[in-house]
Amino acid sequence: MLSSHTLILLALLAALCALAAGWFRHTQNVKGSRGGRISGPKLAWLFYAVFLWFLVCPLVALDTAVPGEARGVLGAFAAFMWLRGIAELYLLYGVKRWRPPYGVAHDVACIALVLGGLFWGRARWLGVLAPGDVWALAFLGLVLVSLVVEVAYAALFFHAVEGRTTGEDGIWFADEEQARFRRINRLTLALNVPLYAGLVGLLAASA
Repeated sequence: MLSSHTLILLALLAALCALAAGWFRHTQNVKGSRGGRISGPKLAWLFYAVFLWFLVCPLVALDTAVPGEARGVLGAFAAFMWLRGIAELYLLYGVKRWRPPYGVAHDVACIALVLGGLFWGRARWLGVLAPGDVWALAFLGLVLVSLVVEVAYAALFFHAVEGRTTGEDGIWFADEEQARFRRINRLTLALNVPLYAGLVGLLAASA
């Protein structure tokens, strides 16, 4: 379902992301960079989201072994997510005016985009499904679940920090020590397990 070249590239990118995650945690927790300390579960979620949305989705969209209807949806989603990434980095580190509701609005728009794309290609999905079609639908389902999870995380975090995410002292990450983040970290740890299992399982099944 995925070409060997795509799988090899994804394995290399996963290794690079893991190294980047380690560097990022050191930067935030040891050096004390802007945004505050980040907990282990939240770091794992950040790595997962970046890897899935910004790397896996566009590479799957470019793989000709994947059904064209799914490739179109994933390609549009990946482009939209990369635009969000650029804007979010600017608002975080440039003007320091990032607010979680911006991300929630984008996530909801992404959910609508993916669902709209599935409806657009419904002729394929309502027919007899080949193994590649089932895999593509499962992958799109995982993307949708990850977006819903992100909406929940953003809402909980925004409430926990009482909106204090802007300016020089803005809080962007949930740490491991503050009581106000305890529930968020527990939920994130619990959901990381099935989310990682789903992604690893789908990539393994595509070999």
